[in-house]
Amino acid sequence: MDPTSEQLLWMYEKMVEIREYEETMAKVYLEGKLPPKIQKGLAFDIGGGPVPGEMHLAAGQEPVAVGVCAHLRTEDSVVGAHRPHHFAIAKNVDLNAMTAEMFGKATGLGRGKGGHMHLFDPAVKFSCSGIVGASAPQACGAALAAKKLGKDWVAIGFFGEGAANQGAFHEALNLASLWKLPVIFVCEDNKYGISVEKQDSTSIESNADRAAGYGMPGVLVETNDAVAVFRAAGEAVARARRGEGPTLIEVKTDRYLGHFQGDPETYRPKGEAQELRTHDPIPALGALLRSRDLLDDTSDASLRKAVSERIEAAYAFGRNSPYPEPSEALLHVFAD
Repeated sequence: MDPTSEQLLWMYEKMVEIREYEETMAKVYLEGKLPPKIQKGLAFDIGGGPVPGEMHLAAGQEPVAVGVCAHLRTEDSVVGAHRPHHFAIAKNVDLNAMTAEMFGKATGLGRGKGGHMHLFDPAVKFSCSGIVGASAPQACGAALAAKKLGKDWVAIGFFGEGAANQGAFHEALNLASLWKLPVIFVCEDNKYGISVEKQDSTSIESNADRAAGYGMPGVLVETNDAVAVFRAAGEAVARARRGEGPTLIEVKTDRYLGHFQGDPETYRPKGEAQELRTHDPIPALGALLRSRDLLDDTSDASLRKAVSERIEAAYAFGRNSPYPEPSEALLHVFAD
């Protein structure tokens, strides 16, 4: 299954939006976290600035999100991992509310209580968490609900290759296959589980091969290419909607930034991140669109202008929104 012209343009615009959103956050996040000058005893202040706490960005991994989400409906569920922004944007999570959540504001998705690793938007059935491997069983739950309701909805569980070594991953695949759940497990192989290379933590070259042990198809997408991901995801989603059960997809993708912002990345070979950027999937998709007369300089500039305006508005909304009142600390904690 190849994407239509409309789907190609949608994927390109979303990839541009994800990249600009992440690059903007990379700058905003550092505000107030670095000392004005190098002084003894002063270091990176993770709690400083307008966006406190950890921050995991996904620049370079855009094809995984858009290639899968191009097939989804609003009713389909997506469960992301601790690096969730690209999935959220591709699933059309409210950009203003998502940004406000990262600023800890009352207008955020979780009224400022969750932060960037805990984004929940019931309107588009998106969720995520900071627990490694948690997306797989949670996606099974959403898929089971769809099956019980007699709907042809699907659920997607996104996770990194390091999470495929967690027990929850194996339990989820076993249950999904046993019950023929309409779930697609999507593994982003960016080579590193935090700072540990895949070859030093995983006994198998491709996690897609693990699918055979659970009686489901396993698909390896060997290039960080949105169209290649689209093709693999299209077959898996169609299979799930037909009631034929789960699929495991692994995509070899690239992480341009550190595991978290402030990561010194001493574990990476010198120049690796720069070399990866020479294979940037956004210009590659743009070139494909141009070859099909779907994009030119004028339309590209117009698209990027619209994207920039949305992102600027979202960050302004996040900065200017009010903080929650201290009295809200105990709200939404205990059930009535």
